[in-house]
Parts: sequence; structure tokens; C-alpha cells
Amino acid sequence: MKSPKMLSEEQVHFYHQEGYLVLEKWLDDDVMHAIRDEIRLLSAPAATMSQSDDKLDLEDSHSSDNPRVRRIKLPHQQSKLFSDLMFSDKILGPVRDLIGPDLRLHTSKLNMKSAGFGAAIEWHQDFAFYPHTNDDILAVAVIIDDMHEENGPLKVFPKSHNEPIYDHHANGVFAGGIDMENAGLNVDDAVSLLGPAGSISIHHARIVHGSALNLSDTDRRLLFYEICAADAFPIMGGMTRFTTIEEFDEKMLCGNSTLAPRLVPAPVRVPQPQPRSNQSIYEVQKNLSRTSFQKYSS
Repeated sequence: MKSPKMLSEEQVHFYHQEGYLVLEKWLDDDVMHAIRDEIRLLSAPAATMSQSDDKLDLEDSHSSDNPRVRRIKLPHQQSKLFSDLMFSDKILGPVRDLIGPDLRLHTSKLNMKSAGFGAAIEWHQDFAFYPHTNDDILAVAVIIDDMHEENGPLKVFPKSHNEPIYDHHANGVFAGGIDMENAGLNVDDAVSLLGPAGSISIHHARIVHGSALNLSDTDRRLLFYEICAADAFPIMGGMTRFTTIEEFDEKMLCGNSTLAPRLVPAPVRVPQPQPRSNQSIYEVQKNLSRTSFQKYSS
């Protein structure tokens, strides 16, 4: 791979060694103000909704009197602002330095952990949901609110991107999370990805990660762009939508597409059989027999 253009050699080495990276104050304040305004606009319809739809995922505690959104789905399709940011060098530059010049979008999402109740996400590996022919796949997370220990930060297990794909099943069904005791993982070994608003974090698709309920009095929102090397093709049985090569190539972000998947001996588990309710990770993880994080109860 060529010398990095936006990251230092040390940052590239750290990512490949540890499986994650945090770039503090990466985006300008005016961009962050625009993002927060856009979130308010996209979240407004929740006030008249009684259940989740294809644009908004609602908290279990949502009501018409107290609207609560836990995810804006595919924000790059709902907003020119989020689409333009996705194609910007601020997002794609570091990714090119880490996994090469030819990049394809896997998906986008904006996870909302509102003050006092934002939902937890149990420990998991993204690659367990969408195995590919190689693991040059990562997630860029734009930190929209100051990220601190009390508001449910993203936590990762350093170096776990070099470990197997752990079992994410419960009772014979894909449950989207890891039984930490059975896996032999100690939560004290996890690291919180903290930083001020405008920072970004990047994590490898195979790294074990999760986040707790937000019990603080401040919001914690993360805008995710999940990005693959263009020669990473989805494996049959995974949760990646693949219908035609034309549709697949519409997801190209930069560089050139290919018809030659790159195969590497990355560990794979197929997320089958699927649960009946698989509209989001929040619903899938309700099938877990044992959880790690506190749940909102009222």
C-alpha cells in the first residue's frame, strides 16, 4: 500500500495493530452544527409515529407524548448533507489510507443515545452480521456529542480483530451478540473510544465492540459509515443485500469496482438461521439469552 496521505504512518500502524483509531476534532464546528440541525429535521416525524418504519427506529419507551428515536436509518439516503459528508475526503481520506483506494459503501446509520435512556448495544462483531471474502472492512463513526464514560461510549476490545468470529447465536438462532462468559472475554479489557464532538473513530469489522445505556444528562449520537474494500464480496447467508452487480456497484464511493473478489483466510460464521424480527440490531439482540448491559425499564 502507498504511503498514507491523511494519516501518519504511526496512526496506520496503530489501527492495524489494535483494530481501532480515534481522530480528535476531525470535523469543523460548522459541520457539526449542520449535522445537529439535520438530526432535528429527520427526527421530527417521530412525534406522529407509533412504530418504527424504514426511516426511523424508535426506542421501546417511545410514545406519542414522549417521542424517542434510537436510530435514523440510512441517513445518506435521507439527507444530502450526510451523503456529501460520506463522499468527502474527511471520511474517505483516512479510509483510503487504511484499506486502499477502491471503496464501496456497506451501509450507513445514525445511532441516537438520548440522555437518560439511550439503548445499549450488546457486544458483537460487525463481521458476524455480514461476512465477506476479505475483512478489509471498517466503520467510521462521527462523534456528534462529546463522548465520555457516562453517556454510553462505544467500547472495543483492542486486538480482537485478530481473533475468531465468536458465536453470535442463542437457542439455535442468530442473536447478534456474544455471550461474554462463554467466549471467555472480560469486559474490564475493553477500551472506551472517547473524544470531543467533531472527532471520528474508526473500527475494524472484526473487532468486538458494544455500548452501554446512556444514563447521563447529555446525548450521545454517532453517525456510522460502514465501508468495504471494493474487492470484498458478501458471502452467501450473510445479511448484506446483493441482488445485481449493477446495484452493488452503485455503492462505490471512490476508485474502481471489480469482478474479481479477493479471498483471504479470514474466519467466518454465517448468521443463520435469522430471527423473525431482524429489522435492526436492537431487535435481533432481543433473542440473546444473557446480556451484559443494563436495559431501560420504564
